[in-house]
Amino acid sequence: MIPAPVPEEKVSGGDDVAPVIGRKIMILVDSSLEAKNALQWALTHTVQSHDLLVLLYVTKPSSSKQDEDSKKEINPRIFEFLASMKNICKLKRPEVQVEVAVAEGKEKGPIIIEESKKHDVSLLVLGQKKRSMTWRLIMMWAHGGRVVAGGGGGGGGGGGVVEYCIQNASCMAIAVRRKSKKVGGYLITTKRQKDFWLLA
Repeated sequence: MIPAPVPEEKVSGGDDVAPVIGRKIMILVDSSLEAKNALQWALTHTVQSHDLLVLLYVTKPSSSKQDEDSKKEINPRIFEFLASMKNICKLKRPEVQVEVAVAEGKEKGPIIIEESKKHDVSLLVLGQKKRSMTWRLIMMWAHGGRVVAGGGGGGGGGGGVVEYCIQNASCMAIAVRRKSKKVGGYLITTKRQKDFWLLA
């Protein structure tokens, strides 16, 4: 994991900061609509005032073969993006503590699982794209019925990444997908429930 800048709240004092007594909730964020919907859902349906939010951004390793110091440098736009996501959280839920984390790796699914364990979160929230039944059947057939860690595009991970995280997370993992603009509500997927419609 590449260390993210320390939030201002943690730099000052030390003894002044009240210990977190609520849950730690990790939300996978990126620039996709699915990830933004998942963040919106978490802020309105899951997060409580005493919880700590960890916004995780996963980036691919840099392809250049320069020295180790340059590999540790992350695109400043990522931190600008995370600052804007943190700001959204603070505007919507000012009483909630928010941290950001950036992880780097080729396989998005295992990185997300590793980070959720490292941060000792009790809930992992991911955005999910709508995938057709045909696509899901082809993916299952191609991988011998196994759920794979890769596959799929962005949106907090494609179907493969999201399914991998749901099946392999040591904490509760929830995939969130907005139903539609006309109907409203969200489709929630967990290890035990698939596409549960939450009208809200």
